[in-house]
Amino acid sequence: MRPDPLAHGAAQAPDGRYIYIACPWTPKGGGMYKVADYLIQSQAVTRPAQAAELRPLDTRGDGSSVASLWVLTTALARLLRGRLNGQLAGVHVNMAERLSLFRKCSVIMASRALGLPVVLHLHAAQLHHFYRRLPGGLQALTRWSFSLADGCVVLGAASRRFVCEELGVPPERVEILINGVPEPGLARRLPDDSGQGLRQLLFVGNLSERKGVSDLLQAVARPDFDSRRVQLTLAGGGNIAGYQAQARALGIDGWVRFAGWSDQAQVAQLMARADLLVLPSYDEGLPLVILEALAQGVAVVCTPVGEIGSTLTDGEHACFVQPGDVAGLARALQALLEAPQQRQKLERQGQALYRAQFSMPRFFAGLARIHQRHFGTAAAARTASEAAPASSGSEPASATGSARAQAPAQKAQHD
Repeated sequence: MRPDPLAHGAAQAPDGRYIYIACPWTPKGGGMYKVADYLIQSQAVTRPAQAAELRPLDTRGDGSSVASLWVLTTALARLLRGRLNGQLAGVHVNMAERLSLFRKCSVIMASRALGLPVVLHLHAAQLHHFYRRLPGGLQALTRWSFSLADGCVVLGAASRRFVCEELGVPPERVEILINGVPEPGLARRLPDDSGQGLRQLLFVGNLSERKGVSDLLQAVARPDFDSRRVQLTLAGGGNIAGYQAQARALGIDGWVRFAGWSDQAQVAQLMARADLLVLPSYDEGLPLVILEALAQGVAVVCTPVGEIGSTLTDGEHACFVQPGDVAGLARALQALLEAPQQRQKLERQGQALYRAQFSMPRFFAGLARIHQRHFGTAAAARTASEAAPASSGSEPASATGSARAQAPAQKAQHD
């Protein structure tokens, strides 16, 4: 059953102002859903005077593309209601590529037609590819929609260049804000470097070629990769049956495990037991799962694609391999498994970088400043005396009071 987005957030205050966070409020929202949910979890339970409340605005639902039209229509009706009652301060639109682009364009256009200020938050790793394949008319529609937003939030320099140079958004209206994730909810199992324990490799994400899953399977199947005392766990949806067949064909199915869709608690348990997180993607923005690994103190092996290469430093915060370099991926994994001191260095420095740049309080404060500038109000963060927000590894109960305790664990696609 699809979670009720109105169950999330701070204590309801019907007389106060609120900000809609627009995205698919289901696992189909992927990283956008997780970012939005983390934000709403992190706001104050008891809202101070003058502060706004962050509320979810589901624009997709968990049904078919056709069924999503009704969800989108309902979302637009909520915009109208918020405008008429004068309580809706602004709309924060989280955007990706494909159909998400056109759904969010309609939200932006409706908001501006109603006189509502809009902040556009671009999460898409592949929008630049998608945009270039669009016919001229749809490209013009995309540029116009971006021009309507009061401000545009991007993940890094590459996204900023695309938005400014190809979509024509004035540079002064584009701001880089790196995502943040909560502190881990579970203590990490310390790696066993005695040479006796099982070494855990972890992949978290949608199982696809874009994520480099075939490359990963081929890398650990190489004769020069020592697979003794190794278990590789792949957590995520996608073409599970196809990759299981590939693992069998490679002769590695005895120690490669497919966990399937994993909820937040399950992913946290996997992360707490992992020796290495591996993400050999061909295209990314700035994946939350990497930030979550850094927060947990898990060393990361990944490709320097999207904003990863400009945010992390090879050999300091992560170990980089080039997309498609199967032999290089095998060597990198083997080297870190056999060199605990180097792995521990990545763990320490990655965790230090998380605390300096990717913490949830830092991300929340940065977004609050943007909301204050464009909406004239912003949400307040939880105080130390309030319950800590659920991390990616605990149940995402985002309601208040007894509703929080009863909220079911949500599944989340990790992009």
